[in-house]
Amino acid sequence: MPPFASGLLVLTAPLPALPRRAAGLVAAAAGLVAGPLYVHLQPGLRLGGPSAGPAAPPAGPALLRALAALYTAAAARRGLDLRVLLGPGRRLARQPGVLLARLAAAAYGCPPSLPALLLGEDAAGDAGGDPVGDPEQDPDAALPEFLDVAVGGTFDRLHGAHRLLLSACCLLARRRLLAGVADGDLLRHKVLPELIEPYELRVAKLREFLEDVKPSLCYDIVPLADPFGPSVTDANLQCLVVSQETRRGGEAVNKKRLENGLPELALHEIQLMKDPDHHQNEEEKISSSSLRQRLLGTLLQPPRQDPALPLRPYVIGLTGGTGSGKTSIAKLLGHLGAFVIDADKLGHAVYVPGGPAYEPVVAAFGAEILNEDGTINRKVLGAKVFGNQERLKSLTDIVWPKIAQLAKERIREAEAQGKAVCVLDAAVLLEAGWQDMVHEVWTAIIPEEEAVRRIVARDGLTEEAARRRLQSQMTNRQRVEQSQVVLCTLWEPDITRQQVQKAWDLLQQRLSPEPGP
Repeated sequence: MPPFASGLLVLTAPLPALPRRAAGLVAAAAGLVAGPLYVHLQPGLRLGGPSAGPAAPPAGPALLRALAALYTAAAARRGLDLRVLLGPGRRLARQPGVLLARLAAAAYGCPPSLPALLLGEDAAGDAGGDPVGDPEQDPDAALPEFLDVAVGGTFDRLHGAHRLLLSACCLLARRRLLAGVADGDLLRHKVLPELIEPYELRVAKLREFLEDVKPSLCYDIVPLADPFGPSVTDANLQCLVVSQETRRGGEAVNKKRLENGLPELALHEIQLMKDPDHHQNEEEKISSSSLRQRLLGTLLQPPRQDPALPLRPYVIGLTGGTGSGKTSIAKLLGHLGAFVIDADKLGHAVYVPGGPAYEPVVAAFGAEILNEDGTINRKVLGAKVFGNQERLKSLTDIVWPKIAQLAKERIREAEAQGKAVCVLDAAVLLEAGWQDMVHEVWTAIIPEEEAVRRIVARDGLTEEAARRRLQSQMTNRQRVEQSQVVLCTLWEPDITRQQVQKAWDLLQQRLSPEPGP
């Protein structure tokens, strides 16, 4: 664990030199600081000499290239919260614990007693041997300035590309930045929308970053319920910042503005940032969807702490909606060594003549649910309770406790066999309240359209019937909110296998005893 919770890194190398040095500088600082790591650029400043205080470098292409290099370097070190400061102002949101340069800490709102360290010659500002500029760029080029600038996005888990985009906005704006944050239906077709942070949390993180980076601006952060938001009605706006993939959206904004009798906005395009560590099935650019994919199989919230639960076997409750691929995940976990309990099979067992639910169900729903051989006709029973919440609850009140009883017996069998991990594969785990029987809930999710396609192909239902079945179940988001681990079978089987292996490996780490002193 890095020794400092946060830090301030002052870089004095010329801006054209930073792209070559960024990876080493960020790596060295990341070894000392957990985050946030604030960065202030003061090209040409002599460390230890007289200083007039922090001064922002000129806003031009060289600065944007330096920012891109620093944020790309930070992206290679997952979890590093890098913030390049673009102007002096209020105190930083989280006070640095170390100053990585010999400068007056008070200039940044830090206590004078703040410890100071040097990272080495590069971090100390040695500019020798570096190019002084890009021959294809005008060294005196400057970015245009606008009073009011707009930008839009999901801004989920602020990553390097977000930070570069927002920094460019801060450089372009003189008075106000209007930031639209996507919400509601705009999130529906995103990759893994269930893992997108809540709107309020995204806004709080966005505001903190912006007010740290350039506190002199006014930040107007609003929800976006459609692709346009106030960008097509705000007469004060002068510029819209876009990326290569959102430029067409910017052009659509200008078309709407003209229809509304407003002048077009200048479209300032920022280059996409390549992800230095993208994996199979992920985008080559740094993106929130790739970051959400990397959350699959990881621990999203702490396991339940219930003294009534024995530590062994460690019980995983595996759930998911129809068509989610839950059964295939259970099989993979079984191959990895887990003792798998199929709650659906236990459900069939409680209905058989002599089973624990047989007589109570017949007494409650009548002999007309029986076949000629005395077995319960599940289709007839299902027709009796379908669409009738009161009758359905009467049935589940009888059946679910009986299934839970059998599941507990199977868990004791796993214990007798010396199994370390037991998986309770149960579609109704959360609805039945069986999470009290498990240490962790693992949920399989799939987009609704893919689930409908699978149900139609597997069960021969119409698309409408498949949708009705899904709509009668708990939503993916409701399941995810109650889960420790989330998995998704949307992609190729090998991707699912990798997710399950990662989840299993991380589980083994959690179950390993802490090393002694």
